Amino acid sequence: MASSDPSEGRSKSLVSVLKDYGYKPLTKRNFMYYYSPLVGAGSYTLLSVNVMNPSLVIRFFSKRDVTNVLLFNALVGMGLYIYNRPHLNAAPTNLRIVYSTFGSVIFSFGSVLLWAVLRSTLPENMALATVAGISSGIMLIRVGQNYLDYVDSQLEIDE
Repeated sequence: MASSDPSEGRSKSLVSVLKDYGYKPLTKRNFMYYYSPLVGAGSYTLLSVNVMNPSLVIRFFSKRDVTNVLLFNALVGMGLYIYNRPHLNAAPTNLRIVYSTFGSVIFSFGSVLLWAVLRSTLPENMALATVAGISSGIMLIRVGQNYLDYVDSQLEIDE
């Protein structure tokens, strides 16, 4: 059977392959509002492991405590994600910065507190603590993302 796709059989460029997987081109805007939040989400997830099972993280980063680096990346990533949301577009820049910083700090520090309480209530099982940390971190990210999507969906945008 003949293929209707003329590019089939030819190799694709790296940019085409990355676009097929949902990655965006590296521009300043994409770096700030796509890749930084992505790194922030990864750091947030690693932070959950660091709080729930610190001995695991120490195995990989034995020379340095990475808690502050993970927290900083999570704060910046989430702050930029919130800053770029449509419901804040009409707000003055200074308020967008305040609101996105507030949301990022409350979310991150609230999560750390939740993980600390969760760790103290779980049995002494490091595998369980790690799974609980990762799963709760992913769940909290998804709930926060869904909440912001809902808030944005309530906008009446004139086109």
